[in-house]
Amino acid sequence: MMVSVASPPPDVPAGAPDPLGSLADRLGHTFAAPELLATAVTHRSWCAEHPGSPSNERLEFLGDAVLGVVVTDYLFLSYPDLAEGQLAKARASVVSAAALADVARQVNLGDALRLGRGEDASGGRDKASILADAMEAVLGAVWLDGGLNAVAPIILDLLGDRVPLAAAGPGGSDFKTRLQERSAQLAGVPPEYRVASTGPDHAKQFEALVFIAGEQWGTGTGRSKKEAEQAAAANALERLGSATSDAGPDDLSRPAPPTGSVANGTDDDPARGEPDRA
Repeated sequence: MMVSVASPPPDVPAGAPDPLGSLADRLGHTFAAPELLATAVTHRSWCAEHPGSPSNERLEFLGDAVLGVVVTDYLFLSYPDLAEGQLAKARASVVSAAALADVARQVNLGDALRLGRGEDASGGRDKASILADAMEAVLGAVWLDGGLNAVAPIILDLLGDRVPLAAAGPGGSDFKTRLQERSAQLAGVPPEYRVASTGPDHAKQFEALVFIAGEQWGTGTGRSKKEAEQAAAANALERLGSATSDAGPDDLSRPAPPTGSVANGTDDDPARGEPDRA
């Protein structure tokens, strides 16, 4: 497949980080053709100001298909008892625009976007639609650059922890309710959430940590407190499933290590949120 590609970005000033190189490092892929990644992060608003530069829309189309194939294959092989309708719903949940925007934020894709001045000024680097589309375009670029063996591990690394939760069926996305039930079963206490926010009012980013019996089990980020708490609960459910698979119901001896700014706060630290019982 032939895809028009942008020229590599202008030379980065001495001492300044290379946004494309940093993004490639976070993805874990070294591009043989870095111009593919440059195209993948080029929004049409940039092209309007730089005539002749191709946008990421064709790569987005390709990445959407690649993403669907990899996730479908993983679901099909990992969940042989799921019917076709359940597989379709699980796939839709895993590859949703919201999920793609979330993982784009995890890899700081917004920092590398090529946006027009107006789009950039209006907060385009954190717009869910722009991030989701660019994430698909980046996956399309990895596919063209390295093939299935390069892109599949990246997709599963970014989205794989959502698969078992999506495959749980109806109600599976209400992670806070499910974690509350699981916490009561395992520890006899409800989970506690601590939430902190960063960024300006128009583009706040929330980080949540969830604790069970005083031990941290999950982390999550989102554009709202609720979204961050749901992500943290999902992460905790994933870890609890792994930690207790060979243990008794009272064994919560393998907590997630405390990480992130919230975890490192103190009771006097204004960046640390107040405990919020589910």
